[in-house]
Amino acid sequence: MIAAMNRRNFFFSSAALAAPFAARPAVAAAGDDLKLGVATYSLRQFQRDLCIRMVQQLGVEYVDVKEFHLPQSETAKATEAGRKAFDKAGLKVIGGGNVSLPEPDEAGLRKHFEYAKAAGFPMIISAPNQENLGIVEKLAKEFDIRIAIHNHGPEDKHFPTPQSVLEAVKNMDSRMGLCMDIGHTTRAGKDPVEAIALAGPRLFELHMKDLKDLMGKAPGGSFGQCPVGEGAMPIAAIFRQLKKVNYQGVCSLEYEIDADNPMPGMMKSFAYMRGVLAGLKSA
Repeated sequence: MIAAMNRRNFFFSSAALAAPFAARPAVAAAGDDLKLGVATYSLRQFQRDLCIRMVQQLGVEYVDVKEFHLPQSETAKATEAGRKAFDKAGLKVIGGGNVSLPEPDEAGLRKHFEYAKAAGFPMIISAPNQENLGIVEKLAKEFDIRIAIHNHGPEDKHFPTPQSVLEAVKNMDSRMGLCMDIGHTTRAGKDPVEAIALAGPRLFELHMKDLKDLMGKAPGGSFGQCPVGEGAMPIAAIFRQLKKVNYQGVCSLEYEIDADNPMPGMMKSFAYMRGVLAGLKSA
């Protein structure tokens, strides 16, 4: 039943797609016991207040916030005020990022943790490197902030796969873990279902997306990305494995295409994911 599910199973009225981005209460789909969220990088072309309204329009309550919507260049006071806008809208900020952590020294890295503290991030979705990982761990313990290292596929010389992250953090503090990007995972030749099983409690965050070709070789932006449900990604198997390992984090849609008009594709993606979850619940 799940395998037969595709975008034709969902109907999007023109009225719904044309609706203004008015604030709506966050809702959960029936049978949805995995938490769905949005990586606000998906809405990078829109200023913070509009981004918040768009997230509400999607009917989700969890967000990881990209710097576009809480600039690190602002003062701590401004960052705190910006964070309150998400809270006031009823959104739950699970973390910030992706935040690059390229600095080789503690002083350079500390500014990112001070920013995360001002923003009230319980987690930094991040891109450190092998050389500074010990310092990042030290600061994670000092600030009591979890670090979710984001794998970025074959072009990433530090952490291309979930397995490379897990190997690096296996003997580190429990605050050090993985943000698994399923698109970059398959492009690097790894099975996301297997990676979820291997990660166990080190899996802090999952970035959801779909690719027309699992190796990212299909034409189109961002390695042939498409709305979730229209590509080759084994979404049902991924959700099934997350349930099996009792995943407690959030599955955040990171929609990297159609930057100027992402809502139709994002709405399709959430409808598909909710449908799959409902199907798994009733199976």
